Order: sequence, then C-alpha cells, then structure tokens
Amino acid sequence: MGLDKDLQSIQEVRDLIRKAKKAQAEYAGFCQKKVDSIVKAVAEACAAKAEPLAKMAAEETGFGIWQDKVLKNLLGSSITYDYIKDMKTVGVIREDGEKGIMEVGVPMGVVAALIPSTNPTSTTMYKALISLKSGNGIVISPHPGAKNCILETVKIIQEAAYNAGAPEGLIGVINLTTMQATDALLKSPDIGIILATGGEAMVHAAYSSGNPALGVGPGNGPSFIERTADIPEAVRHIFDSKTFDNGTICASEQSIVTEKCIEDKVIEEVKKNGGYFMDEEQSEKVSRFMLRANGTMNPKIVGKSAQAIADMAGITIPAGTRVLVSRQTEVSKKNPYSREKLCPILAFYVEEGWQEACERSIQILQNEGAGHTMTIHSADTDVIREFALKKPVSRLLVNTPGSLGGVGATTNLSPALTLGCGAVGGSATSDNVSPMNLINIRRVACGVAELADLRRKYNVPTPPRTPQAQTTAPSGNTSYSGSGFSAADVEAITRAVLEKLRG
Repeated sequence: MGLDKDLQSIQEVRDLIRKAKKAQAEYAGFCQKKVDSIVKAVAEACAAKAEPLAKMAAEETGFGIWQDKVLKNLLGSSITYDYIKDMKTVGVIREDGEKGIMEVGVPMGVVAALIPSTNPTSTTMYKALISLKSGNGIVISPHPGAKNCILETVKIIQEAAYNAGAPEGLIGVINLTTMQATDALLKSPDIGIILATGGEAMVHAAYSSGNPALGVGPGNGPSFIERTADIPEAVRHIFDSKTFDNGTICASEQSIVTEKCIEDKVIEEVKKNGGYFMDEEQSEKVSRFMLRANGTMNPKIVGKSAQAIADMAGITIPAGTRVLVSRQTEVSKKNPYSREKLCPILAFYVEEGWQEACERSIQILQNEGAGHTMTIHSADTDVIREFALKKPVSRLLVNTPGSLGGVGATTNLSPALTLGCGAVGGSATSDNVSPMNLINIRRVACGVAELADLRRKYNVPTPPRTPQAQTTAPSGNTSYSGSGFSAADVEAITRAVLEKLRG
C-alpha cells in the first residue's frame, strides 16, 4: 500500500532539505569568484528564457499580461544581477585596518523560498539569485496555482548552476505541492532562513515556524498628487504602474489622493489616460463583487483587466477603459476601495490641502498596507520631506510609478520582489531584500585600548591591586572585611556544605 500524497510530499521535502544542506556545506567553501560565475550563469540562462516563461506564467495563472511579465523576468534576472554582481558576500567582505575591524560573510545555510502565483517565474529567479550570491542553498515551495511555470523556471536555474560548477542538490523544488509539505519546509530545523512572499496567512506561518524569516505584508499604497506636481506626468505614471501586468505588483498604487484646487485637472488627465469614473450604482456593484462575505478580497479580480472585472461585476464601461475609478470619502476594512486591489481599480480621494491629504494617506495605510509603499507627485521639497517624516511606509517613492519604483526598476532601490514592511508592517526588515539580508556577518575586532585607558577616559577609580587587609574580630578570630563572618564561621559553613554534598 502506497503512502498518501501528504506523507509523500513531507518525505520529498525532507530529502530536498537533506540534499541542499549537504550541497551548501560544500558551496560554502567556494570563493567569491566561483560563486559569482555561478550567479552569472543562472542570470543569463533566466534572461534568455524571459519571454517563454512569461507566456507560460500568464497562461497557467490567468493573471496579468505576458509582455509585462517579460520585463518582470528581466527584473528577476538581468536587473537583479547587475545590481548584485559586485557585492562582496563570501569570505572577507570588509576590512578597516585603522579601526582594527574585519567582517566575514557567513551564509545562513538553506533558504526556504515561498513563491506566489502573482509573480511566479520572476520571484523564483530573484530568490535563487540572491540565495546563490550569498552562499546559500535554496528549496523552493511553489504556489499550486503556478506550479508548472515555477518548476520550469527551477529546471533552467538548476541546469545553469550545475553546469557552472554548483554542487548537485543545492537548488531544490517541491513537486508534490501540499500544505503539509510547505509546513514541513518551514519548520525544518535544517532551514537557515525563510523568504516568504505571498498572502498574510503564508507570511504569518513563516514567522510562526520557529525559524528566522523575512516576510512581507500586503501593499495598499496611496498616491498623492500635490498642487505643484506635473499633473499629466503624475497621472501617466500612476496609470503606467496600475496597468502594468494588470496591477499584480504589491507596490502599485491603490488610491489617488489629491487636493481640491487641482481636482478638475487631475480628473481630466485620468480620463485622458483611460480612467473611467464609475457612478454610485456601478461602484456599489463592483464593491460587492470585490469583497467576499468573509471580508476578504475576491481572488477573481487579481491580475484581470478593467473590462474583465466590469463584465464579471455586471456593469457597462466605455471601450478602451484601462482603469476603473471610484470616488471615495471613507476608509475602512469594509470598504474594498480603501484596501489592496491587485488589479486596475483605483479609489479617488479629494482633500482640502496637503495636510489633510497627509492624514488621509496615513489613514489608508493604517487600514491596510502599513510599512509597505506609497508615492507622492510633487515639486515641493518641503511637502515631500513632511511626507517622508510622517508616513508609516518603508518606501516613499517620488515622481515615479509605484510598481516599478518600489521593486527598483525605475529607482535606485535594490531590485527586489520581496519588499520588507518593517516593524510597523509586521516584518523583520524594511529593506528591499538583497543578498546582504541572507548572510550573517562575523566581526573580527582587534584590541585598541587597555583597561587602564578606559578608567582614565571615563574617570573611573582604580581598585586596590591586592586584596583588602583582613581585620581582627573582637573574638580574636580573623574576619573577612565587611562580610560580618569570621574565618571560623566560614570554615563551619564550608564543612556543613561538603558533608551535605557527600550525603
């Protein structure tokens, strides 16, 4: 009688981890040059297959636009490689002779990589590259809804890495995708760190596993168009971002917040760019379709076009509509327009001035998406600074598309498909996760001061170099200064303790 699927999947995970751990022990001895040659080979192989993998991902998941997924795959391969290629991650990574400090990069071991269905092939490439660059092995857990394209991506990565000299087993992937398999992966004591990209439940499971984890929460970034902004450019950026791969990047804009004095100009540009302002009845129909009875967003909207969503919700929209827009005045968990929408739907808020817009943005982020990303379009450096000081986000993007700016494609942030949300967002980091997040740093520190130097510097009294003189108690017995016990007392106590121990 054969094993049930869940038991088979658990055994597969154990085997994968065992092989990866053994291979990583060998890989950890590779020099930086050898590691870099493997990383380069993997990046080039992934980039060469960017288009077929993009088409495969779009077809399998039904999310997004394959042409945009090509660029995502290049972000996960070529763009990531260009950013990390010169990083020192292996052996001595920094020396400061003057201060007597040397830093050594130490890999964390085996990375457990959870891959989402929204960005499956690109995230697989990216996580493999940063794991290999940092001297780690990796075991990948595919989302069941994107399993085939992820497996194909891993096959390309494995072939390139092993042909370049990586130890066999260094890169593993779960074929039998079950909840039990993922749970076994997360909780294995042989996992060095977890990279969790996906839904809140998955991220929570990673942080509850008992292993170190880097997870990310949902995005819900508002985009503030301030009165000094180049309004046509601002709206173009927002629409380029929100329609990119049909809004499946979590850093994409979820709301437009603008000022009353420029409301008409912003509305005009929104319409020029293919935005359709729904009336109250249409907004209500789409709202009911977006939000399920259990309070969660309907997965049917993810990565779908504006037209497809309109058809599913039962509303009629003009041909050529790129983004559905709904005027809003309220923010709450019950209002789906004020939450993360991984599709071309935007809320539209109008406030009196930038101070009110600032508060509205905070309200939106505290409703969902705290610690993630928001954008601001402005030429006023003082307003930008105020937003930077007050917004509970890890990335404030200025005059750039949110989706591509957040992942580092149109900014100088580290290219990443795992975006930390910081403590406010329940994440262990606020970074765009890079190879440097996947190494420990061993610090070698030479002595540069003596105890006497410290005493002089901080004016600390020097104690006597010899024990304090003993005093004679009135009984004639020797007393330990300040203790209140005579030598005879101490001897009696010691004898009693020894007898007790022998007994």
